Amino acid sequence: MTDAAPTHMPRPPAVDTVLRWPGMQALIDTHGRTLVLDSLRSGLNHWRAGEIADDSALVTFVQQHIERLLTPSMRPVFNLTGTVLHTNLGRAPLPPEAIEAMTAVAAGASNLEYDLPSGKRGDRDAHVEDWICRLTGAEAATVVNNNAAAVLLVLNALAQRREVIVSRGELIEIGGSFRLPDIMTRANCKLHEVGTTNRTHVRDYAEGINARTGLLLKVHTSNYAVAGFTKSVTEAQLAAIAAEHQVPLMVDLGSGSLIDMQALGLPAEPVVGQILAQGVDVVTFSGDKLLGGPQAGIIAGRADLIARIRKSPLKRALRCDKLTLAALEAVLRLYSNPDTLVARVPTLRLLTRTQSEIEQTATVLLPALQAWAGNDFSADIHPVHSQIGSGSLPLELLPSAAVRLHSNSNNKRLRSRQLRELAERLRRLAQPVIGRIADDSLLLDCRCLESADDLIAQFHADCAQPQA
Repeated sequence: MTDAAPTHMPRPPAVDTVLRWPGMQALIDTHGRTLVLDSLRSGLNHWRAGEIADDSALVTFVQQHIERLLTPSMRPVFNLTGTVLHTNLGRAPLPPEAIEAMTAVAAGASNLEYDLPSGKRGDRDAHVEDWICRLTGAEAATVVNNNAAAVLLVLNALAQRREVIVSRGELIEIGGSFRLPDIMTRANCKLHEVGTTNRTHVRDYAEGINARTGLLLKVHTSNYAVAGFTKSVTEAQLAAIAAEHQVPLMVDLGSGSLIDMQALGLPAEPVVGQILAQGVDVVTFSGDKLLGGPQAGIIAGRADLIARIRKSPLKRALRCDKLTLAALEAVLRLYSNPDTLVARVPTLRLLTRTQSEIEQTATVLLPALQAWAGNDFSADIHPVHSQIGSGSLPLELLPSAAVRLHSNSNNKRLRSRQLRELAERLRRLAQPVIGRIADDSLLLDCRCLESADDLIAQFHADCAQPQA
């Protein structure tokens, strides 16, 4: 007997031949020759690897490849993590007024740096400066693209090649391993630590000031807490020291709030206006955290210092674009009416939702989610705690409610695998759903889900799709 002849895959057709097929011509008419050709070459490589064996499969591959390429990388998701200001998920959701303002200036020309009354060149900060000053009591203000940039800019503009005095207990690290000492180095400042990790006194600052001192810096430790035998110096005490020695005082608030959060039943957070009223010269804070606006770093304070900051070459490199400024202005305008503020700013609305309201949303969602998850899982309503997020009040938790999914398997390893696979299924939905796995369960915290209708419709639509 002789060995059977080896089976060979059919040779792939020539590129020019495939491009003349009616199906490929239709794709070219819709998407253009360049994209189709790129996808076809990828398909032919799969044919040579034995993964495609006929003409129909090749056309299908090219079509799906194009669809994948044209699917936007950044997509809306359902944030059911329980973290309201989730950095990885875009932080603060914008109010409709901000979205409308961005749309209005996005389509064409705008008076970004053009003064309409005089017909001369204007300043882009003018669109938001008056509102920031009105809401904080600052003499002047400027805006850059995030709060880390704001800190970098202020340090460089006010204390370049000089010492910046800061408490050792406030040498923070923010997300992405960005550390305050590193920012100081990039700003061309010299760090001068005073005090200890847990205790810093007034005398530490006073004794640290010398002829090389350019700035006193106090950092609000919003992303961690030191408890126990502690001591820190207040803004008012530091302001007195700074005034006596004629050295500017800067406070980095990080999150930054324009209103008293306690009045909304939320944990206390420093209010920008109150900090400035204590004699602080410059305050920096974020636009996309507790304020509820777009990503921005806001710098507010003394007019002469803000003028120096604006003249820094870094200001141009770090400035905001027209979309950010339009959105920020729209959000700041909402703060003019405290009576409607919570209802109109999504971040504040989500943070102030009651546990009973959230439980009602979870109860509506539960049946559709159970049907979608299948018989391998059981679902119920479970009390949980949400976080504000983005370094804001990390030890403070908000009572919430989640739909809890757990595997019906008795095998621990199998349960763990099934939960991971279920979380992956949720992420593959048309609008991905992001939850969290904890305590042998998949939790979908409903604090940020004000209406379950769209999510329920998505579950029904996915169940109706034929399974592969």
